Order: sequence, then structure tokens, then C-alpha cells
Amino acid sequence: MEQLLEKSAALVQRISTKKKRYLYHEINWNNRLIGIKGARGTGKTTLLLQKLKELRLAPTQGTYWSLDDFYFTTHSLVETAEEFFKKGGVYLFLDEVHKYENWSIHIKNLYDFYPDLKIVFTGSSIIDISREEGDLSRRMLMYTLPGLSFREYLAFNDLYDFEPISLEHMLSVDRKWTELFSSDFRPLAYFKDYLQYGYYPFSMEDKQGYATRLQQLLRLIVEYDMAELKGFDIRNAKKMLQLLNVVAANVPFQPNITNIASKSDIHRNSVVTYLHFLEQAKLIRLLYASGISLATLQKPEKVYLDNPNLAFSFSTADPNKGNLRETYFISQVAVRHKVSYPNQGDFLVDDMFTFEVGGKDKTNKQISGIKNAFVVADDAAYPITKLPLWLFGFLY
Repeated sequence: MEQLLEKSAALVQRISTKKKRYLYHEINWNNRLIGIKGARGTGKTTLLLQKLKELRLAPTQGTYWSLDDFYFTTHSLVETAEEFFKKGGVYLFLDEVHKYENWSIHIKNLYDFYPDLKIVFTGSSIIDISREEGDLSRRMLMYTLPGLSFREYLAFNDLYDFEPISLEHMLSVDRKWTELFSSDFRPLAYFKDYLQYGYYPFSMEDKQGYATRLQQLLRLIVEYDMAELKGFDIRNAKKMLQLLNVVAANVPFQPNITNIASKSDIHRNSVVTYLHFLEQAKLIRLLYASGISLATLQKPEKVYLDNPNLAFSFSTADPNKGNLRETYFISQVAVRHKVSYPNQGDFLVDDMFTFEVGGKDKTNKQISGIKNAFVVADDAAYPITKLPLWLFGFLY
């Protein structure tokens, strides 16, 4: 165990706590069992190490272990954690739990046997707690970490640091924008960069190599992480990549199952299941009509890439502007709100608000007569008669 404690201490020493994700401040760190899931590359490991550093504990009291460490190929998690606890351990931070066989059962046992031990774990977005053998759902708080919002991107790049804005405030008639933003703030000067480079925090490490690293990330998710999905045969990873390329070439679109099956070499009876797998991996988003039950797999009304950065990774040319606008909108709004497909307009939010997304000349013709309907305009600097698209990146 000593080598694990030494690795943990070294990682904690090197981590910076200067910039933290929004979720850091929303987690109830006092809970005995906390889970954080999210797509690869969104900053889950950093979040754990930052919290551990701020606790200012000795390595024997608080430690970080990655469960894909070679150490755990020959050592039991429960036995190692037991030794840690007996030597004064209080906080156990576990990363990549989905890489440890039957991880949920082991964590449940630790929770039940050591009530004075606080456990925080992270795992892939593909984790479905309700389907795990160890019943953790009643014992834990589960959080999901998305990629950077436009607001966070500005802050992490030392450009501007603003507070989040609620959707209710954005839509209120008495909103006062001058009180929310400094007079020198020019959002459009940075917005295009965010669409191409801003969603994954690792873009700040190497902007020039970001596209290559993003493509590597996609392959890792499909060929490595998705092996953990129940019902997915990893031998079909090549077909999954083909399907992802088909989706990327056509988004946003209303799926024709027969056409998708033909282009991706996937049997038509499996297409909806595979689309669902890609959504679980946070590579695409499936938009359903309001009121549709998702208890069983349904054909979506529309398919999008998960975030606008992915659109650039699949094309050497500039992606379609309409695609980028709608993908950005849903990626930012869906973090805190339910988004569904409306009868009129582009998006229905919380079964209450209808949004039509377009360029700065977009009119309200397509949503005229609808209550609580709004036009969202790209290339608009500040709200006048329309809501600017960039503003929705301030929701979290």
C-alpha cells in the first residue's frame, strides 16, 4: 500500500487548486459516499485531487487511488482499503472504478463495514448505477461532470470570470444585463474559439494538438471504455466507429434506421441500441418528443453530436453553422434542464419554453402564436429583441 500512498502524495502536491469546475462547489462533500461520472477528458481526476489537496491531510489519512493501477491486478481493493482504514485512513478517493471487476460490490462492502470511512469515486459516463450488482443507489450521492461551459472556458483561460445565470433570469422581462457583465466584455471575440476548442479542459494544455488528441479520445472511448457497457460486444467497436462517422456526417438529422444500417454495416434491429450506447458514452445526444417514455429504447426524433468540438474533429472543412448552433444550445442547456423535441421550433425546455435557434436575422415566424417562445440568435452581442446564443453558455 505504501507505493499507492506515495503516488497519491506526489499527484496531490503537483495539482493546482486555482481553477475549479462549477461542480466542485455543488458537491456535498460531507456525504459518506459520493460518485462522480462523466465522459473521459472532462476533469474528474483533477476534481478529486483538488479536493484532497484542500483537505490538507497526511497521506495515511486521505489518499487517491486509480483502480486501473497495476497494483490492483494483484491486490484486493477491500483488503487494501481495510489496511488504509486501520492505519488512520478517513478519506478514500477512487478513480476509474469501472475498470475494477465488480467494483460496486466492493464499494458497497467498504461503505457497510467502515462507517467512519468517506469514499468519493469517479467513473465513466457509461456507469448505470441502477444496473450494478451492488445496490449503491440508496447509499450515495451521484453527480455528472460535463465538459466546460462557455462561462468556465472564459474563466479557465483567464479572460473573464462571471457568475452563472439561471434560465429563469435569462427569460425574465426585467433582466438587467449591464449588472451581470463588465462593460469591456465582448463575448463574440471568444465564442468561435469555444465552439472549436473549448469543451474539454485539456485544450488549454496544447491547443495546436487538440484536434489530434480529441480523435484519440474518441477511439479510446469506443475501443476501450465502451467494453464496460452491458450488452455491447467490444468486437463491434469498428462498426460503432462507422456509425459515429455516419452520425457526424449528417447531424442534426431525423434518423432513418434503414439508411443508417446500410451505411454503418449494423443490422437495422440494432441501430437504436447502438445509438443509445453512443449517447451513454457522451459522444452523441438523442432528442425525443416531449412525453415519450424512455423506459424502453425508442427511436429518437433527432440526433446531435454531444458537443460542438466533436463536429470539428470529424471534418477537415468548417462544420455547418446550423449544426454548431443547435449542438451548442443543447449541450449547454441539457446540463440543468430537460430538453425535448417540440411540435414547433427547435427545442422544448422543461416542457414549458420553446426555442428557435438561428442566425442574427432569425425571425419568430416559426414560433409565432406559441406561449413562452423565444428566438435565440447567433452573432448577436447582447440581448435586444432576441436572446444571443452565447448567453446559454452561462447556465453552469
